Amino acid sequence: MRTLVAAVDGGSLSAASRALGVPLPTVSRRVSDLEALLGLQLVVRTSRKLLLTEAGAAYIASARRALEELIEAERAASGEYRVPRGELLVTAPIMFGKLHVAPIVHEFLSAYPEVSVRLILTDAVIDLVELRIDVAVRIGQLPDSGLVARRVGEVGLVVCTSPEYLERCGAPTTPAEIANYDCIAFDGLEPDREWSFSGPKGPQRYKIRPRYSVNTADAVIAAAIAGLGILCLKSYQVAASVRDGTLLPILTEWAPPPIPVQITYASRQQKPLKLQAFLDFVVPRLEDRLRVVAEHFRPAESS
Repeated sequence: MRTLVAAVDGGSLSAASRALGVPLPTVSRRVSDLEALLGLQLVVRTSRKLLLTEAGAAYIASARRALEELIEAERAASGEYRVPRGELLVTAPIMFGKLHVAPIVHEFLSAYPEVSVRLILTDAVIDLVELRIDVAVRIGQLPDSGLVARRVGEVGLVVCTSPEYLERCGAPTTPAEIANYDCIAFDGLEPDREWSFSGPKGPQRYKIRPRYSVNTADAVIAAAIAGLGILCLKSYQVAASVRDGTLLPILTEWAPPPIPVQITYASRQQKPLKLQAFLDFVVPRLEDRLRVVAEHFRPAESS
């Protein structure tokens, strides 16, 4: 049943083979054995993908429910509902995870010796239910889903540059002037050539002229400190550099609305104690850390 679900979710037997770490012939044999056992054709194999038959669509829905009940039974049998025990799979954005989530996880592991944690740092939005992730830290508005979301704070977008660049080029007084300055773009695979600001007319986006673009926040910050231009990053990413004076916030009165930071997890009737313990431990500590980050920018905002 697990093999069939993996094949349907992945769209092919080869995808199930990769997801489960099982040889392709073994995956094919398991699906065939299940069909023989039931006396039904569950899937139609094509050259490109796997298609469910009508009987297969009905069976896969029941299989998912049965597997979920089995997982819950395994958790109960292992004692997860009696004491915090077992493995937690946690995900968070890369830089936020390194700076704020990982240190809290280290403390949590010391406090709960029977719990282990797999921490996956990625800026990609991944499916919690499909990958059986217990907890995700998300920055930004969340789409409607069956997930439970618990807000732990917020971060802002901050425009910064080095004292040396300010002395050499001066500071823009409005977002519209940003196009006249060297900018350092934080780019992924798809370039972003506009920055968000707020003003009397509400949220607005202004085009920038990148002198340099790079796909990691650390590299953007290093370039700005080196005097290459102006950056726009989230407050937690530049907080340390603002604190030590190597970067100075500018255009603070034009900052867009803050971005929520939330902890999300799948809704279930009974939370394992390891998950409840993790939430109780992490939430207040993340709230404290985000309050400290905000403190670094309050004097600039009020000036």
